[in-house]
Amino acid sequence: MELVREIAEEIKTSYLDYAMSVIVGRALPDVRDGLKPVQRRILYSMYEMGLFSNRNYRKSARIVGDVLGKYHPHGDAAVYEALVRMAQDFNMRYPLIDGQGNFGSIDGDEPAAMRYTEARLTKIAEEMLKDIDKDTVDFVPNFDNTLKEPSVLPAAFPNLLANGSSGIAVGMATNIPPHNLREICDAIVEYIRNPDVTVRELMKHVKGPDFPTGGIIVGVEGIIKAYETGRGRIILRGKVEFEDNAIIIREVPYTVRKSLIVEKIANLVKEGKLEEVKAVRDESDREGIRVVVELKSGVDKNLVLKKLYLYTPLQITYSIMLLALVNTQPKILTLKDLIAEYVNHRREVVRRRTAYELEKAEERIHVLEGFKIVISNLDEAISLIRSSKSPSEAKEKLINRFSLSEKQADAVLQMRLQKLTSMEIDGILKEYEELDKKIKELKSILSSQEKMDEIIIKELEEIKKNYGDDRRTKIVEKYEEITEVDTIKDEENVLIITKDGYAKRLDESDFRVQRRGGVGTSGISLRDGDYAAYIVKVRSLDRILLFTKDGKAFSINAYEIPKQERSGKGVSLKRFLRIEDEIVGIVPFGKGSVVILTESGYIKKVNIAEFENAKRSGILASPESVAFVKKLDGKEVIIATENGRLVRFKAEEVPEYKRNARGVKAVSLDGDKIAWMDVGSEDLILTLTENGYGKMTKTEEFRLTGRGAKGVTAHKVNEKTGKLVFAEFVKSDKLMVISKDGNVIVVETKQIPVMGRNAVGVAVSKKGIISASFI
Repeated sequence: MELVREIAEEIKTSYLDYAMSVIVGRALPDVRDGLKPVQRRILYSMYEMGLFSNRNYRKSARIVGDVLGKYHPHGDAAVYEALVRMAQDFNMRYPLIDGQGNFGSIDGDEPAAMRYTEARLTKIAEEMLKDIDKDTVDFVPNFDNTLKEPSVLPAAFPNLLANGSSGIAVGMATNIPPHNLREICDAIVEYIRNPDVTVRELMKHVKGPDFPTGGIIVGVEGIIKAYETGRGRIILRGKVEFEDNAIIIREVPYTVRKSLIVEKIANLVKEGKLEEVKAVRDESDREGIRVVVELKSGVDKNLVLKKLYLYTPLQITYSIMLLALVNTQPKILTLKDLIAEYVNHRREVVRRRTAYELEKAEERIHVLEGFKIVISNLDEAISLIRSSKSPSEAKEKLINRFSLSEKQADAVLQMRLQKLTSMEIDGILKEYEELDKKIKELKSILSSQEKMDEIIIKELEEIKKNYGDDRRTKIVEKYEEITEVDTIKDEENVLIITKDGYAKRLDESDFRVQRRGGVGTSGISLRDGDYAAYIVKVRSLDRILLFTKDGKAFSINAYEIPKQERSGKGVSLKRFLRIEDEIVGIVPFGKGSVVILTESGYIKKVNIAEFENAKRSGILASPESVAFVKKLDGKEVIIATENGRLVRFKAEEVPEYKRNARGVKAVSLDGDKIAWMDVGSEDLILTLTENGYGKMTKTEEFRLTGRGAKGVTAHKVNEKTGKLVFAEFVKSDKLMVISKDGNVIVVETKQIPVMGRNAVGVAVSKKGIISASFI
């Protein structure tokens, strides 16, 4: 008979079957013992093999083979991986397996092959299996129905909360963090004594997760949310110490490989994001973790630490998901729910253990009652047995004469003669009395929930006493988010940009003041074909607008451009911005306006707020090719040309337009090219030429004209001086100039004489000048 079914229905059913198989049989822990099936099978198989904490180790391959052959018909790699994890003290707060050999490291090193390592159960793992032979849990058939395996372990040790669990199923995942055993035991006792206790009251005992690798939890909001709802996120940091001129990392966040932190720090140093770091070394040994982050002299350690937290896995966000199987169904639980389910499990274990012990005691006392009857009539019983022709006849006579049960009669017949000594008879009578008391006690326990709970509490106190330890993870109540700005020292820097768009920041102190006419010192190492094009003073916390020749504006934070040594080559701005042309203007973002001058001599004023949305991809600043952009910070505008002319007019004559406007005529070029533009109100104007000559001239010598004029001679240029490259109002007593080959010289402006408009000037830089900036 052919069975026809909709394919959609078949796919749905098959996928759900697969999903539930993964959820129940592989990925999620049981809320009662906190174990996944593979973990439970490993522990039970080792229990069967007798690999207790006081016995010899056994090869891991032998254990894996036993688990595969009896209970877990999957890949050996998966079984060994689970075994290894239960032995790693950096993964398990309380390891369940005692491993001998290479079981991996916190650096992410792989464990040795299973044929090289050995294992046995830890003492605390034995608590997980305690009383399993007393009918405390259900046993189910194994995969081929030839053996029985436990569906859950008795778990005298609260493993799920103490060790935590993580796993990814189909459509869901669990991430239960480990906790401190003392705290968990206290919380369980609190719940048993007061079932109406709230999560907040339980948190007086359970402060928060306690990770095997220590660390610091910053803020309690995420902990409270996780415990009250089953979902939450916490900020986890590694623990550090300050030592001389270094930061010492002593503990790393849970699940983070130490080597990854070291590698990340080294990469950030190379990229220039951790310019304060001199070197990083891993000096960890068997005594513990010690990663040395050596700092340059005079560096703010706290600022560097904030960078480490922000940019490296020394700080992580740990997501908590309290998801576990309750009656084979996945369920998100609160802290109280997890404790309640564990207590219910322990109550059932204690009840079944008590019932088992009662049954065994009643069986034994029943036999002892037979012994008592026979001992009371010993001579008659012996005579009756001796007169019998066979054991069956003797059995029948004993049953008939003394009203014994078959079991009692069998026990009497199997009794050894030594039991008939007076001492042994006294022992039997004493055992009978003790068993009678025990049976009464066991019955009273079974009839009283309070007595059962007291037993659970007593056992928990023993667990706490024998295995409890101090908290490793520190909890800091208040969390203040670290942003990128928090890691930046507000300081004045020099920004150098090349023609090809490579940029870097430097300290102003990197350049000492020199006499004019020198060659200066290296400011940037250049790549083939590139040359230094722009030098400007910026503050590290400034958000700056970069204007390009093709009429676009881009926004970037100054601190994003790496700070480097003088020998550094800088980094390409294309890593941060979609720049396609050379930069012609740098303006700090703020209130006010910018003045934009095009190569064709048109000018306009634009409110800086128009560039609020100038992001990485850039926005339009001008429909024409831009020559210069300056902040409107003064009453007058000056525009200089390469042939040495300068036009000066009132800033108020520049009309305000939108970004897409062309503007109005500012200067008549007549074949000349714009060299520089500035806005100011000072009494002196400084001009510089490409071959390194400069001078200052009184502002009043340049008559005020209207827009669109040709201007007047500002600097006599010839073959010796080269073209005019710079003209600005003198706003400071120090000037920094940069040459094409990247050399920088800082001179005091008083060294440059005041001369007339037609003067050639004096030598300022022997290497020539391509750009300059007052500092």
